[in-house]
Amino acid sequence: MPRSEPLPRTVRLLLLARVVNRLGAFSLPFLTALIRADHGASLTTAGLVSAAFGLATIPSRLAGGRLSDRIGRRTTVVLGLCACAVAQLAIAASASLTWAVAGAVLLGLAFELYEPPSQAIIGGSVPERQRVRAFSLFSAALAAGGMGAGLLAALLGRWDLRWLFVTDAATCLACALLIRLALPHDRPAPPGVHLDDIAVRPLRDRALLSVLATGTAYALINQQTVMTLPLALARQGLPAADAGLLFTAAAATIVLAQPLVRLPWVNRLTTPVALALAHLLLAAGLTGYALARTLPALLVSAAVCSLGDLLVMGRVYALVTDLAPPGGSGRYLAVFGTSWGVAATLAPVLGTQLLARTGTATLWSTMAALCLLLAVLHLRVTPQSPGLRNVAEAVGRRVPGAA
Repeated sequence: MPRSEPLPRTVRLLLLARVVNRLGAFSLPFLTALIRADHGASLTTAGLVSAAFGLATIPSRLAGGRLSDRIGRRTTVVLGLCACAVAQLAIAASASLTWAVAGAVLLGLAFELYEPPSQAIIGGSVPERQRVRAFSLFSAALAAGGMGAGLLAALLGRWDLRWLFVTDAATCLACALLIRLALPHDRPAPPGVHLDDIAVRPLRDRALLSVLATGTAYALINQQTVMTLPLALARQGLPAADAGLLFTAAAATIVLAQPLVRLPWVNRLTTPVALALAHLLLAAGLTGYALARTLPALLVSAAVCSLGDLLVMGRVYALVTDLAPPGGSGRYLAVFGTSWGVAATLAPVLGTQLLARTGTATLWSTMAALCLLLAVLHLRVTPQSPGLRNVAEAVGRRVPGAA
């Protein structure tokens, strides 16, 4: 395997900062538990609060892209992280259900502000030939931080749920400080770039809209796994807590499988083919969930799904970055990122209904079938950007015997 070029210092510092942030990002799954335990809310009310949080993340993501292109990427990241810290401290200090709900909505409005500029920093700091690898490493950094987050959550959650939000706020502030001190100053938009034109261009870009459509379907499948897996395990007679082991196995796979992204034959794949292959892997893993009845089999299925996730994350964000005009990557990434807000809102409703009415095998089989459909759609509708195509051709010329 050829030796990889080192990533720029800016990207490496951003990855480190997001690991710090991710180490504390364990409070959100406990939001409903806190509202029920400390404020006596019903299960229905707690679910509505979570849905309100999910809806609030959609304008948050769009605002993050707009601010990224207007006031600068580093500034927007710091602003978003500090706003998240304020919201989490408000939830921790809430003395009534009303204040807890207000804090949850505020958290949703701040939660996605820093994602578009973080992704834009990566896309703008590396050459086209490194974008897939850089975004794959970004996904791996978040996964690595997530593994440690689970351990911290288990420790602090036994003490007091409010301390989860306090610790999460502290890691947000630490991440903001690291980014403010270590990352270079924001650069102004390139000459001749009209930001008002860029604001509407993503919604008129048919290539981006096709990627957004398939990306929303992928996000729905991904969130379905995250939100429904514990319930599905319990329905099968397995401990719901085993979902934590499956999530850890998935995160470890994303971290350990990074060398696969640099394999020459993987680099030679066009983006539509790579995304189709990713969804075939996801279909195989979800089929495993439908058929498996033991923990080892479920762990294998989780690992296979993670290989698909690894291919998706690296390719799709590199593609969206490449589709964006100069100075517009923040807004393009923000529009694409709304897929996660839509998925976070719909996944709990769809998943629980499928699980209650049809059972676990049908739930996962339906998700696997959707993955197969997406694999076909990627080959037909997903664009292949000129920049990524040129990278694949260059890699092919460097590899002896490559076509």
